Amino acid sequence: MPALQEPLKKVLGPATAKVMAEHLGLHTVGDLLHHYPRRYEERGQLTRLADLPMEEHVTVVAQVADARLHTFASAKAPRGKGQRLEVTITDGSGRLQLVFFGNGVHKPHKELLPGTRALFAGKVSVFNRKLQLAHPAYELLRGDDVTETVDSWAGALIPIYPATAKLESWKIAKSVQTVLPRAEEAVDPLPDSLRAGRGLVSLPEALLKVHRPHTKADIAEARSRLKWDEAFVLQVALARRRHADAQLPAVPRVPAPDGLLAAFDAKLPFTLTDGQRKVSQEIFDDLATDHPMHRLLQGEVGSGKTLVALRAMLAVVDAGGQAAMLAPTEVLAQQHHRSIVEMMGELAEGGMLGGAEQGTKVVLLTGSMGAAGRRQALLDLVTGEAGIVIGTHALIEDKVQFHDLGLVVVDEQHRFGVEQRDALRGKGKQPPHLLVMTATPIPRTVAMTVFGDLETSVLDQLPAGRSPIASHVVPAADKPHFLARAWERVREEVAGGHQAYVVCPRIGDDIDEPGDPKKAGRSPEDEVEKRPPLAVLDVAGQLAGGPLKGLGVEVLHGRMHPDDKDAVMRRFAAGETDVLVATTVIEVGVNVPNATAMVIMDADRFGVSQLHQLRGRVGRGSAPGLCLLVTEMPEASAARQRLNAVASTLDGFELSRIDLEQRREGDVLGQAQSGARTSLRMLAVIEDEEIIAEARQEAAAVVAADPDLERLPGLRTALEALLDEEREQYLDKG
Repeated sequence: MPALQEPLKKVLGPATAKVMAEHLGLHTVGDLLHHYPRRYEERGQLTRLADLPMEEHVTVVAQVADARLHTFASAKAPRGKGQRLEVTITDGSGRLQLVFFGNGVHKPHKELLPGTRALFAGKVSVFNRKLQLAHPAYELLRGDDVTETVDSWAGALIPIYPATAKLESWKIAKSVQTVLPRAEEAVDPLPDSLRAGRGLVSLPEALLKVHRPHTKADIAEARSRLKWDEAFVLQVALARRRHADAQLPAVPRVPAPDGLLAAFDAKLPFTLTDGQRKVSQEIFDDLATDHPMHRLLQGEVGSGKTLVALRAMLAVVDAGGQAAMLAPTEVLAQQHHRSIVEMMGELAEGGMLGGAEQGTKVVLLTGSMGAAGRRQALLDLVTGEAGIVIGTHALIEDKVQFHDLGLVVVDEQHRFGVEQRDALRGKGKQPPHLLVMTATPIPRTVAMTVFGDLETSVLDQLPAGRSPIASHVVPAADKPHFLARAWERVREEVAGGHQAYVVCPRIGDDIDEPGDPKKAGRSPEDEVEKRPPLAVLDVAGQLAGGPLKGLGVEVLHGRMHPDDKDAVMRRFAAGETDVLVATTVIEVGVNVPNATAMVIMDADRFGVSQLHQLRGRVGRGSAPGLCLLVTEMPEASAARQRLNAVASTLDGFELSRIDLEQRREGDVLGQAQSGARTSLRMLAVIEDEEIIAEARQEAAAVVAADPDLERLPGLRTALEALLDEEREQYLDKG
């Protein structure tokens, strides 16, 4: 068995191995060697006792002058069995007191006897007007010539590991020390030419230097090498996926020159933007090939992604196939169905009286539909009568069969699990083409990692006629009159013939909205406020009886019956309701051009990208939009800075970078979806953009030359170790 695959229980013993597995998910020698230090402490250069600086970490060489053990009563030891060891040390220039408490007194009480010389390291503090080190680290010095020991110990960089309450950093360091010799046997995943060309140290050397550095240069060399490992192995996995996809067969779908797509384009009341034309052409080129399209369509809020996706679906229907759009919520599925039917007009009434000759049926399929409607929708799909279906998870069920599924469009893909997407893709006679849409702008590096097996199209141009959105932070705690003015602004918008949204973090009556930010639980910022998030049901009642009295106020949230939700949205879209108080259920896809104002309550409880999404629901018509971010967080807080960032720019790509910088890498890489720990321990997807881009190029060249990596056994081993089966599945489904 290779050294790095050896189980930890064989090397460290069953007790330590069990704690490592349970608390850190580490099972093998390789796992532990890839559990890198989070940071490094410097013990500090040797300091004379006469020159000790306050509140700094110091290292001193001194001799024990005196050691006394005191017993005392305390809350934890009421019978006088508490213990404190006080040790006085001297180096000839001055004296210093060391103090050890509780269980920590036993070892030093036996070892730090008067006359003993040792190295001591700790943080200098003052107690009873005397300088002291509390619980210092120490190493006894034996023999006359201690210069070498002193220099190496004092100058050492001490690794601090990601730890848990049950497994302290020093215990991990001790275990790493035990397995570190096996790093010499680590098989290098990087091709020799790549390593030499970029001046990277070998993997064994990188592991030794990251765990036991002598200098800061050692750490930099090791980190640079280990980042390349992670970027390259991940990009190789994605490149292999792209290569495998290119080998799959698919039915080319070329639209008829005078068919459904041409008829639809002819009746459009506006001109497509240059961006929409360019992206549509990229999609049509992909659809015309004999292997499945795998494309990510990302774009700004309101950039017209749905229109581009609809044109792709019409092209496939033109070519004799069917298209399915998967939406994450019933509200969004209904909204997409309604807007697509409206855009298509009589073209969406194929086979019906008054329907256009080249039209098709557009059906909706959701879990809450009545039996008769559901039965008809299923029949329309299996016979091919319906060319387009829009639905929720209900589309994935076994009963749903297609006549000839040619294209799957997944909206807001991050809300779907791997198995759900795969189940829908498996319903075609041959693998269908895949278009993944997201309204959350994604930094280039994340697109290259999370969506690395997809080609990317970007819509960053807003359609003509779209109005700017003014955004302002409303500090409700500092300036309560600002909030009163916010409600006046809502009344002014309604008086001008427009409508408004009020968004709250939760529903109320202790009901959680699935996917709500932080649910009803508390964030660290909540602890400052000591109050639960504002709720739709509470706020709607207060507004209707207070500042918005006399206006038509309705509520919308995910726990309402689907028919009720649809009725509320229809009334709001028709202009019958003035103000809609809702949860994040309106975050994506909801399109009411007459809605011009949005007030987001407790805005600090939402993420940056989520706020940008919500804001995108206004300013969709010719009138300017207004978004007010209400918060009670203080001016200096990180939450306020986040809100100021959102208010200062409408550039979703810039905001996505800010959002990413504030979150853990694991969140970014879809850790919850992959079912596995993120494989990125060293690589930071924002900071290391250059490495990721270069690794992608290198990986593509390696896979093109050797798809099965037969000539690179070290790389194959690294793929197996870093990308376990679940993670490969996740990457597979993109």
